[in-house]
Amino acid sequence: MQATQYSIDMIRDEARHLVDRGVVDRHQPIYALCRYIPGREWVCVELELEQNDYLLRDQIIDLIGREDWEDD
Repeated sequence: MQATQYSIDMIRDEARHLVDRGVVDRHQPIYALCRYIPGREWVCVELELEQNDYLLRDQIIDLIGREDWEDD
């Protein structure tokens, strides 16, 4: 069985989805995402984050970037 390849865009999309659902808060550390990604795939996620200069202690908002609001 082969682990899923995670791109930084896939990780951002997953993080944004979890924030939108209210499962995680945008101010939590990126490490909080590990609860929602299978353990054997988390190693790949960590590598991709590291290659893109993210630390696990950085906030999720740093990863997902700017958010657009419909109701300002």
